[in-house]
Amino acid sequence: MTTETIRSIPGLFVSALKGGSGKTILTLGITAALRSLGKEVAPFKKGPDYIDAGWLSLAAGNPCYNLDTYLIDNDTVVTSYLTNTKKLGADIAIVEGNRGLFDGIDIDGKTSTAETAKLLNAPVLLVLDCTKSTRTLAATVLGCLHFDPELTLGGVILNRIAGPRHKNNIINNIEHHTGVPVFGAVPKLRSHDFPERHMGLVPTPEHDWAFESVENARRIVSDNVDIDRVISLADTAEPFERECLVLSKREDKKEEQPLIGVIRDASFQFYYPENIEALEEAGARVVEMSPLKEKELPEGLDGIYIGGGFPETHAKELGENKRFRNSILSKVKGGMPLYAECGGLIYMGEELEVDGETHPMTGLFPLSFSVSKKPQGHGYVVADVTGDNPFYSKGTKLKGHEFRYSKITRWDRKEDDTAFTMSRGTGMADKEDGITAYNALATYTHIHALGTPSWAPSFVAKATAYKKNK
Repeated sequence: MTTETIRSIPGLFVSALKGGSGKTILTLGITAALRSLGKEVAPFKKGPDYIDAGWLSLAAGNPCYNLDTYLIDNDTVVTSYLTNTKKLGADIAIVEGNRGLFDGIDIDGKTSTAETAKLLNAPVLLVLDCTKSTRTLAATVLGCLHFDPELTLGGVILNRIAGPRHKNNIINNIEHHTGVPVFGAVPKLRSHDFPERHMGLVPTPEHDWAFESVENARRIVSDNVDIDRVISLADTAEPFERECLVLSKREDKKEEQPLIGVIRDASFQFYYPENIEALEEAGARVVEMSPLKEKELPEGLDGIYIGGGFPETHAKELGENKRFRNSILSKVKGGMPLYAECGGLIYMGEELEVDGETHPMTGLFPLSFSVSKKPQGHGYVVADVTGDNPFYSKGTKLKGHEFRYSKITRWDRKEDDTAFTMSRGTGMADKEDGITAYNALATYTHIHALGTPSWAPSFVAKATAYKKNK
């Protein structure tokens, strides 16, 4: 590794008073509008999120990286922000916040969007849901200004405006009482432009309508928001420099590098780009594969990584591809390392019930699953590594997150077959998570490689050992 002084670029955060205010659509639209103007945009998502990040990546034409000050320490967040904007050759950084502007896990709001914006010297553009409200919004903005005077609240976008009179009333009140400029006012959108499932639950890559939705977001912003003022606000971000560690190009010979297969398709899409990059930086080659498209594992594979997603949406196809399932089972029983998260955990179980129909899964672990209509686990987790497993040393404390609709309906437990004890979060059951067998570990806990730096080197070391011994 070498060190390099990297200077920050213009950027801003898009935030809101709460989730569901429309900030994702407007962040998409801003990102797509900037791109249409020839700007190279570095998109970021604050918080543990795969779906919004996928949309932002599509809108920017660049990977979307996650800035999460709960999962990742502050210095690493700053370094990630600087190194990734430089790597992308970006002109401007756009960061979508999560939840409300000041929402965090403690009374100090240490993990909030506001604190992350201050950490990166970036101004905030606040999206306001104006449904059935006028002058009170001015009081709300004024409250935000006074709640944290150190935060730069640089502008406001009004969302879900009922009409011209509603719009003018709110603009006049906010600008008169707070001095914060209003950059635009977006009318209530038609449901067929952005159905809730499109933006809230469905990842983008497998759907043709995703590009049309991003174009709709761009058009909405271009028609209703002063994008030049948005650019000017980003330019006010106070520049700073930081000595950052930059990875030198590895000299490993291709034939010496272990090959790790990543299942990425409509069923398994939840991967932080940092996790894939961390495997490569640790010395692995990565290849994508899919049980929806292929019958067997690729030749020469030395490890398998299965992320989260929605296996229930393609449970029938996953179950019918018996050759692929048996191929995984055979390799893992032969010692190949495997790491599976959430949806990957389900796929490694024996069966998945969807709408009353049961579909066979890989069968590595004695687990049966069903899918509920409400989340069964949601939020940040802390897992203490208390059991033997292929990837983590006992005593390690893992910070992660879980978001799932599935639940375990049958678990034929064996003594000491779990590696994690949850001090925060739900886990698989009874505050336990991380089921193990052979050189495989499957868990409901999602980790971020920058917050769990031992994960990728450990995985690659296991894959290297398997490669040498097979």
